[in-house]
Amino acid sequence: MTQTILTLLSALIWWVLYSSATAIVPAALVYFTLRMVERTPVVFNRAYFACLLWTLFSVATAGLVLLAQKSSPAAGYALFASPWMRGALIVDMLAGVLLVWRLVPRVDARRVRITSACMAVASVTVLALLLGAILASR
Repeated sequence: MTQTILTLLSALIWWVLYSSATAIVPAALVYFTLRMVERTPVVFNRAYFACLLWTLFSVATAGLVLLAQKSSPAAGYALFASPWMRGALIVDMLAGVLLVWRLVPRVDARRVRITSACMAVASVTVLALLLGAILASR
């Protein structure tokens, strides 16, 4: 019983640690995209917080989809061939838009436009898919 609790606690700590390290690149991309689209600076630490929550949500949904498939994909398997994974990507992008829109203010204390949040999330998603395709082709 104690070993199970310690294992789950360790997995939770590593999940948060890796997600916080991974959220730095999307946060920088969201920050610069919002700064360019909004034509005014936004608060970086709030962009990082929104991206951290988005990354935690992304890892959890992707993990749950892989667990629900009851088998790991074979080598060379296209991960997005599964309709569940494509659905999880859509839900993930919607969650990212809502988090960026609600949590990232401009420096003049106004909320960013939802279209700007969509642009920022789309740029992060395109970059992630391109990097995944490049790394998978090697």
